[in-house]
Amino acid sequence: MRPKGKANRELPPRMIKRIRQRKSGKIWIGYYYNGRDENGRRKEIPLGSDLNQARVEWARLERTVAPAVINLMGAIFDRYEAEIIPGKAPRTQSDNIKELKNLRKAFSDAPIDAITPQVVAQYRDARTAKTRGNREIALLSHVFNIAREWGYTEKENPCARVRRNKEKVRDYYAADDVWDAVYKHACQELKDAMDLAYLTGPRPADSIKPTTGDLSGDFMLVSQGKTGKKLRIRLRNGEQLTGLGLFIDGLLERRKEAGIRNSVLITNSSGLRMSYAMLRNRWDEARASAATKAASAGDTALAERIRQFQFKDIRPKAASEIEDLTAASRLLGHSKEEITKKVYRRVGEVVNPTR
Repeated sequence: MRPKGKANRELPPRMIKRIRQRKSGKIWIGYYYNGRDENGRRKEIPLGSDLNQARVEWARLERTVAPAVINLMGAIFDRYEAEIIPGKAPRTQSDNIKELKNLRKAFSDAPIDAITPQVVAQYRDARTAKTRGNREIALLSHVFNIAREWGYTEKENPCARVRRNKEKVRDYYAADDVWDAVYKHACQELKDAMDLAYLTGPRPADSIKPTTGDLSGDFMLVSQGKTGKKLRIRLRNGEQLTGLGLFIDGLLERRKEAGIRNSVLITNSSGLRMSYAMLRNRWDEARASAATKAASAGDTALAERIRQFQFKDIRPKAASEIEDLTAASRLLGHSKEEITKKVYRRVGEVVNPTR
């Protein structure tokens, strides 16, 4: 009989599932037949790494009718998680794992060909977290596309024409009074992170990554973690330093005076690099102090706007305050200006009066 265990419960008798993590970090899954050799000793016979093919080979060894090939979503999710997700950016990997957990609850036991647009729409309507539901359907759509490449189905992607939940784009704009209030209560390393984020417009996780090695002549070299988009941001226009160039010069001078040899640009006074957790903690402390001071002064409206200010709002603040849409879109690394305009431009277009 097959060994009992959670990994083998869904398998036929005498079929065993083995899971190994390779040195590269990738997960390998293989199936074996728990058989006997000519001397009656126990022997595991390889059945391959594809579950459907393993079931057919198992049927041959059992001398029984081969089961109909049923491509269950659970097995497809397993392969997608093992082979596709590890190739994505770290934050995307984390999000996909959470999204896949919810998708498994609804679809794991269903054959892939049983998933129809109506089934996907029912899942959409049942999700109370509407925005998260959209992300899960987007992931399910990609799983289907990959499954078609793997040969699990020839059906059209059922997610392709399913309407998504309407999402409300965040429209918070950090005006200068909010910025100044938080900046005033920030420690030096947080001020540096805020300045660099505003001047270069990166995503929060990318704002603390630049090193002295990214400074090349008249440019700062930037590679965005999510998209891999590469940019060269000017430090100098001719003989004149840009705002970023002035900031970098001042930062390097302070580092030299403090004797900091760490190559990472955003550090504390001792040269310790700023981690994302450190950034988050320092941000929360500065924002709370600024909001408390505004409330104590009787300006409750300002205090509320300060509490709503998130570090990620610096990126759209930068995009909003660059008057030229094309320039803003290029700085943010967007392939389409419409994304910049719809999501990141949070103030109205500059126009002239009638007279």
